[in-house]
Amino acid sequence: MPLVTTKKMFAEAQSKGIAVGAFNIENMEMAQAVVAAATEMKCAIIIQTTPSTLKYAPVSLYAAMISALANNAAIPVALHLDHGNTFELVESALAAGYSSVMFDGSPLPYDENVAITRKVVKKAGHIPVEAELGSVGGKEDDLEAEIDYTDPDSAADFAELTGADSLAIAIGTAHGLYKGTPKLDIDRLIEIKKKVHIPIVLHGASGLSKEVVQRCIKEGICKVNFATELRIAYSDGVKEYLKANPDAFDPKTYGKAGYEKVKAVAMEKMAMCLGL
Repeated sequence: MPLVTTKKMFAEAQSKGIAVGAFNIENMEMAQAVVAAATEMKCAIIIQTTPSTLKYAPVSLYAAMISALANNAAIPVALHLDHGNTFELVESALAAGYSSVMFDGSPLPYDENVAITRKVVKKAGHIPVEAELGSVGGKEDDLEAEIDYTDPDSAADFAELTGADSLAIAIGTAHGLYKGTPKLDIDRLIEIKKKVHIPIVLHGASGLSKEVVQRCIKEGICKVNFATELRIAYSDGVKEYLKANPDAFDPKTYGKAGYEKVKAVAMEKMAMCLGL
């Protein structure tokens, strides 16, 4: 089926008390693996690209590739711009046919974040917009940040002022690999959920336990992002294949090995989101 927006996905997830898994991909094999995983799990899926991914190849290429995969899939697929960091990048994703976009103004002063997010919402029209308030820690692309916890009252004001369709919050997660056991502020999530009436997004879920992810979903998280573990899985598959087959020269062979690893990890994360 053609690419879909996330609005129906989120409405259905909220009615069932589950979340939609969102998976960052870097190449064709990772995209194919995630769609294959969702097909087996019979669940909706969001495929995401970050600004650094879109330096590797243009938005038009990813839009064409994911659209082709979606057209041949039996499950709903949305294509999302993750952590769009400029208005211009959001514009280019919309023009290319992305069915969901994020403007991440979290590093900006509050008023500036509000103003640009409102501008993005107006530009996007019927395409849903994810925004962010507070800063998820760790490293995302070229940006490294400390955790800046989302204030529940500010989150409510921000959602109303911007008209965003979903909101990414900071409750103690981090991008990349955790150096220790993360401790999430679940009480803060509960307070935000009481005050914010749009779907809430959890970034930095790679490395979180099944129990923690499912507790967050129980308390109101509607979308869960996974990136780092997919990159590791793909790289591990390629490394293992080349170690066992040092004379290999056909990219399809080691690409398939990376594909299989990504598919397995994606299915595990989808099961988490589905409460399995």
